[in-house]
Amino acid sequence: QVQLMESGGGLVQAGGSLRLSCAASGSIFSINAMGWYRQPPGKQRELVAIISGGSTNYAGSVKGRFTISRDNAKNTVYLQMNSLKPEDTAVYYCNFNVRHRGPFGPNDRNYWGQGTQVTVSS
Repeated sequence: QVQLMESGGGLVQAGGSLRLSCAASGSIFSINAMGWYRQPPGKQRELVAIISGGSTNYAGSVKGRFTISRDNAKNTVYLQMNSLKPEDTAVYYCNFNVRHRGPFGPNDRNYWGQGTQVTVSS
């Protein structure tokens, strides 16, 4: 099993910055991908950014403002959010796709963090 612990959410004024962190612990052979998703009030969860190997991808709405990065030694992913807008208000979730070694071969599983609230005031 793998546990994800998020931190860094909060209340910020429009134009401000926040940095989210998500650290994984538990039985991990390797991590295939790490990502950040968000769920605005009354809306569905959506992809914000993902990092896999050396590649990153961003939702169009955050490109140029948000940066995803990782620390492999710490099994941690970060989301630096700059120039925040009120429409960025949401619960942010981290997601890890983890490879486990099992008796029958590799086994990939998805894990979610508990979510952290980000509120941007106008």
